[in-house]
Amino acid sequence: MDTARVPAMTDQSSIEQLTVTTEAGAFDAIASGPAEGRPVLLLHGFPEAALEWEHQVATLGGHGYRAVAPDQRGYSPSVRPENVADYGVDVLVGDVLAVADALGWRRFDLVGHDWGAAVGWWAAAEHPDRLRSFTAVSTPHPSALARAIRSDEDQAMRSAYLTEWRQSSTEQRMLANNAEALRRMFEWKVPLSRVEDYVLRLSEPGALSAALNWYRAGRPRAEAGKVAVPTLYIWSTEDVAFGSTAAFDTENWVSGPYAFHMLEDVTHWIPEEVPEALSALLLEHLAAR
Repeated sequence: MDTARVPAMTDQSSIEQLTVTTEAGAFDAIASGPAEGRPVLLLHGFPEAALEWEHQVATLGGHGYRAVAPDQRGYSPSVRPENVADYGVDVLVGDVLAVADALGWRRFDLVGHDWGAAVGWWAAAEHPDRLRSFTAVSTPHPSALARAIRSDEDQAMRSAYLTEWRQSSTEQRMLANNAEALRRMFEWKVPLSRVEDYVLRLSEPGALSAALNWYRAGRPRAEAGKVAVPTLYIWSTEDVAFGSTAAFDTENWVSGPYAFHMLEDVTHWIPEEVPEALSALLLEHLAAR
């Protein structure tokens, strides 16, 4: 695809700051585009925030979509419960629907990166009536990932951090020496100013614990099922967390229209490392639905 054909509509002045009020609390969010535009909800990952979608939100808004990216549970200060059980997959999927309901969206396009994509896979599998389409960035289908961890030594090694991050000492280790470990995660592929923003947010009292509680909440009660909604999966070859076994197996977990796009020589941080390319892929996918 010729990404040069996509206009560079990334004027930050088009970004709005929103508060989306639900029964769980008030989610901070960024948004762009006309109120009557086709709705697109974008879910961030760890250890980031809605800001990771700034380029995509502005681009989608500039093309007439109504794009909203919330700071998810634990990242929005007003939705930061202390109980680990309050970060289970069912609760996180419930937040997606609650935010959409608060925005008045009966059906919407869903986009997710990292943990946001994992939640998106579950939402797409369990609530296909609510989604017009789904785009997963980096993270494969949860069942494909689980199978790869069991059968593929490479993926098992890549996923070893999951056990480590559930330990109670993780917060101290990540924030030690001016959050050196947290900063290294971004592999120098995310703009420094953005990294500083993420570190500042996660240095707030209780913020990093809340983000890590997504990992500590335990496994879902059941295996994620097949996804019937039109799905685009974008994976990058230099992703340290997700190898090719789970990436290539993901198509077996989508029963509806499916497209797979592989980005060569790109790391895990796709939305910020190659923002123009990702925005172009999103526009192409949405235009076809």
